[in-house]
Amino acid sequence: MPYAVEIKNVSKMYKLYHENVKSLKEKILFFGRRGFEEFWALEDVNIDVEQGETLGIIGANGSGKTTLLKCVTKILYPTRGKIITRGSIAALLELGAGFQPDLTGRENVYLNASILGFSKKEVDRKFDEIVSFAELERFIDNHVRNYSSGMYIRLGFAVAINVDPDILIIDEVLAVGDEAFQRKCIERIEQIQRQGKTIIFVTHNVDLTREICDRVIMLDNGKVVREGAPRDVVNFYHKAMESVSSSGERGNRQVVIKSVDLLNEKGEPSREFQTGQSMRVRVSYEAEVPVADPVFGFSIEDYRGFTAYGTNTRLKGLKLGTIEGPGAIEFRLSSLPMLEGKYFVSAAIHSRDESVIYHWLDKHVSFDMHSGVDDIGLLYIPCEIAVLDGSN
Repeated sequence: MPYAVEIKNVSKMYKLYHENVKSLKEKILFFGRRGFEEFWALEDVNIDVEQGETLGIIGANGSGKTTLLKCVTKILYPTRGKIITRGSIAALLELGAGFQPDLTGRENVYLNASILGFSKKEVDRKFDEIVSFAELERFIDNHVRNYSSGMYIRLGFAVAINVDPDILIIDEVLAVGDEAFQRKCIERIEQIQRQGKTIIFVTHNVDLTREICDRVIMLDNGKVVREGAPRDVVNFYHKAMESVSSSGERGNRQVVIKSVDLLNEKGEPSREFQTGQSMRVRVSYEAEVPVADPVFGFSIEDYRGFTAYGTNTRLKGLKLGTIEGPGAIEFRLSSLPMLEGKYFVSAAIHSRDESVIYHWLDKHVSFDMHSGVDDIGLLYIPCEIAVLDGSN
């Protein structure tokens, strides 16, 4: 079968002008002589998307993801190369894109659908379903300028997925709705997948691509740097983001964390662990002055800042008395429950009531988790599946 989308040697260049021309006179005087530099948002991108495939596109801010989608939907045109699409396209690229604020929600549904190439009769058949999915029955005849951001995104998404396109293009819009609506959208995406439709999906929630995508591509500075199975590309992305991950410290430094070491089951320093293995987190410190009753703690977080686990000496009922000079506290984890991905360890020393922070190192060290299972989420929970007959 022919590909649903063919992106062939596509490059997109913008001109970044240096002079700030403010008047018509200056525009005439400097016509043809304004200095600029070329900025290539995309460079020689080649991607073939099979019919019925769900393709995820990930990458840091400014990597070219949205520019690529705008070229696919012909909002922009490539400087070089060509893009071939087969079938009708519905795209949700920006919050409220294509909405007219002075029209009602009802009028915008018809306007949006007509832009996507659908007739009034087709929208008439789908209208109630669109409004029901968006949960806007009470507000559909209000002007959209009075809509909240959540109402905008619900209506836009409802139109895009209910006009029955051959190709659905989604750019980071699932981050706007509440948790219930996000799950509702994912369930609808899964339904569209079962219908054999093609989906191109851009998101900063890269772990979500492992759940719903058949293949993932990573862009960096306008170029494809990785392509393949979602699990492999997401792990590569986490490693690439390690060098740019933010970290920080704070505190009065009466007690200083000298180092945070991760030790494997052999007591050796390591940054690679398997699900189910043990780990020791050793926090070495030095107290510049005598400090009474301090609390030592640590946490393990994923790249989004979600805490997988955290504890401290107060929660464990341990009182350290007064400390002075060098020392170390070691947290011993008998079995790591996290699934595959990159994780960060933060460490802290504070007073028992947390009113005084002596030293806090945020996302100070990182480590990679590896697992032999394809389950999704943060934690591994052993699970067996039994097939029961009708008598059970």
